[in-house]
Amino acid sequence: MPHSRYTSEEIVQRGQEIYEEQIRTEVEAEHAGKFLVVDIETGLYEIDASELAAFDRAHAKHPDAALYLLRIGHDTAYRIGGKAQVLEP
Repeated sequence: MPHSRYTSEEIVQRGQEIYEEQIRTEVEAEHAGKFLVVDIETGLYEIDASELAAFDRAHAKHPDAALYLLRIGHDTAYRIGGKAQVLEP
């Protein structure tokens, strides 16, 4: 569902900026593989092994927040599909 104040692209851009500039060095070593949900307006975040638990806590603090989800230490929160295979002729 779209946010009323931000486009999806704005949420992603701001969420990544906040994570890289303010959060990454504090959480990556201890919480690799867990989910992080960051409020792009305040910079406040929640971490949990469950993305739903992290989201619910962040949403409870500020129900109208623009929230960005990522998986700590990964390029994406999820990967769709199986293992890549190289087919030889």
